[in-house]
Amino acid sequence: MTAATSKTAIATEQASPYLQQLCKHFAHKLPVKFDEHDGQITFSIGECRLKADGAALHIDLAAPKAEDMEQLKDVVIRHLVRFAFREELQVDWQDA
Repeated sequence: MTAATSKTAIATEQASPYLQQLCKHFAHKLPVKFDEHDGQITFSIGECRLKADGAALHIDLAAPKAEDMEQLKDVVIRHLVRFAFREELQVDWQDA
């Protein structure tokens, strides 16, 4: 069982609002740090780092156990898609 990492850049002009919405949502239950451009959410199964710029929301995930990565991706993207219902987001994970 080795650690796993994955990242994606999702093209959207709403990167900063989505980052803040995701972080505020998870802050009710999990350790979270964020500002307009950077965010970090600590899940029991791994870590999610977010970065917003004018063109995209960048998401970097790290899971201590490789078998947790799919669940981590699913949780983050499911919530993001719920917040971003006004647009169709293209998510293309790059696993390391």
